[in-house]
Amino acid sequence: MVKQRKGGPRREESLSRENIIQASIELLDSDGEEGLTFRALAERLATGPGALYWHIANKSDLLIAACDSLVARTMSQIPVTTPNETIRAVALALFDLIDAHPWLGSALTSSPGALPVVRVLEPIGQQIQALGVPDDQQWNATGTLMAFILGVSRQNAANRQLARAKNLDRAHFLDVVATAWSQLDPKEHPFVSTVVGRIRNHDDRADFLAGIDVILAGIASLQSNSRPPLKRQRS
Repeated sequence: MVKQRKGGPRREESLSRENIIQASIELLDSDGEEGLTFRALAERLATGPGALYWHIANKSDLLIAACDSLVARTMSQIPVTTPNETIRAVALALFDLIDAHPWLGSALTSSPGALPVVRVLEPIGQQIQALGVPDDQQWNATGTLMAFILGVSRQNAANRQLARAKNLDRAHFLDVVATAWSQLDPKEHPFVSTVVGRIRNHDDRADFLAGIDVILAGIASLQSNSRPPLKRQRS
């Protein structure tokens, strides 16, 4: 008769999709997308790579699952108020989320049809509808907001990563840029000359929200253009 080994359950038996995803997020945060391998994940979870395949099919599915976990949690906490304020809240929440998890921006933009992107697209699209944007303009308005949110958030996170990698001080870097711009010929670069004073102290987060407001102002013009002309009352 074969004796059963005493002790607790094997590590593989305690694995779940949820703790695999959480470990993946931690690995992505520390080592980036290139560091996410089934071998590295297995080592972190003290198990074998084969045990992971019971829960996750491949690296692409794992990356999407990690994205979805973060995005779903974040979107569930967005307060729904007025359409404009809700859009601003969604945008800022995603900006902060990608800032905290820089790999997320690349993962989202490389999987445009995946569920995490839909989780962002849906609340923005609903608010665009609530604003009364004409049906034939709703996709354009929503797509423009999505492109701005994902693009700027991803670039902001990439800039921060680059600064950390090169040990750059943000204030010093901006001062160097502002100084260089201030030495340009204002006749050849009239716009740059007028904004150079804002470079040193600008706030990336505030600038991002200002960009959202510019887009929302354009969307407001779609609303006004869609309204039928007022009929003159007969005197």
